[in-house]
Amino acid sequence: MANKAYSLSHTKWMCKYHIVFTPKYRRRAIYGQIRSDIGEILRRLCEYKGVEIIEGHLMPDHVRMLLAIPPKYSVSSVMGYLKGKSSLMIFDKHANLKHRFGNRRFWAEGCYVSTVGLNEATIAKYIREQEAADIALDKLSVKEYSDPFKK
Repeated sequence: MANKAYSLSHTKWMCKYHIVFTPKYRRRAIYGQIRSDIGEILRRLCEYKGVEIIEGHLMPDHVRMLLAIPPKYSVSSVMGYLKGKSSLMIFDKHANLKHRFGNRRFWAEGCYVSTVGLNEATIAKYIREQEAADIALDKLSVKEYSDPFKK
């Protein structure tokens, strides 16, 4: 696969991206129950877009993938598509999660993208920062919803 070159009308390309993103609720019980479904959903969505998964791992607290993305798509558009569609598909298949957590966001905001390779320390730092940001956003949203008429 490493020697495979894709082509458009006048160009050849081999754009590979290491991508890491995290689920919003990193509870092992939830993530463990639906882990195989998440893998199947991500594979199917990548196939729809023509994105090749060279390598993929569903870790206990994050998803790590090496993708070959065609140049007609930006990395951000592919990630928006994958995260948006997969969260809808996950909540459709596992409706109990929607009722338990009350919103349709399965994935945390943002993702870590590298074209060079993955550094374990950088990934761990990203996951810690992402978790802190999620906790801060959840606290902020609870304050907003607790008294919407307060100025």
